[in-house]
Amino acid sequence: MKVIDPHIHMSSRTTDDYMKLALGGIHTVSEPAFWPGYNRAGVASFHDYYNLLTITEPARAARFGIRHYCWIGLNSKEAEDRQLSEEVLAIIPQYLDRPTVLGLGEIGLNKNSVNEIRALESQLNLAAERNDLILIHTPHLEDKLKGTRIIMEIIRNDKRIQPDRVLIDHAEEHTISEIKAHGFWYGLTLYPDSKGSPQRAVDAIEIYGSDRICINSSADWSVSDPQATLKTANEMRRRGHPEELIHRIFYENPKAFLSQCPKFQG
Repeated sequence: MKVIDPHIHMSSRTTDDYMKLALGGIHTVSEPAFWPGYNRAGVASFHDYYNLLTITEPARAARFGIRHYCWIGLNSKEAEDRQLSEEVLAIIPQYLDRPTVLGLGEIGLNKNSVNEIRALESQLNLAAERNDLILIHTPHLEDKLKGTRIIMEIIRNDKRIQPDRVLIDHAEEHTISEIKAHGFWYGLTLYPDSKGSPQRAVDAIEIYGSDRICINSSADWSVSDPQATLKTANEMRRRGHPEELIHRIFYENPKAFLSQCPKFQG
């Protein structure tokens, strides 16, 4: 079985996790920039982090025969400090042309605040100017539907951005239909405490179909599972879904979206 995990935070994982991915058939991953569980103190920390994503992590993954791609961006959880936010946004362009960077991500909203929206708009403008792919983070729990709608409205108002070059991640049952209706790709995240399970993901496939969906583990420093995509594929088998459909969802779909960036080789 061949699997691409389009959203996994391997800089938070051990080398044992890379071995588990390789043994399970996950030989390509993409890692969005994200919040590390604490607020970084200054722009120098972001330089270090972006170098980790673009230099250190691809080399570490290669030891296990895994291609590691990444996304560069300012996560919404770190957008409230206006001064730091502006400093970080100023350095992002210098990393976007590095050979394993696929685009801007994960960018989006957390609490739907004015400062978060300001940072999101700046990064969307940069992506539009460069015609880069975009990976969107949507809020959790009660803010998700409102935040998803705000994000889609901002993107749709910028006619330079094509919806099929945007993946709106952490979608859930109450946001999937609207995301699809506007022509975006959507991501289902297999994160046990706050986003979804293999069972819910397969339910969504059965309800909404297999087009424009990317399933990911989003495995990071918290309770999460880098092999969650494999477990979801097994849930599909248990329900009698054919291998062709499983291959399409876990390999062909993420390959189709990510291959819109010419740097990507799945």
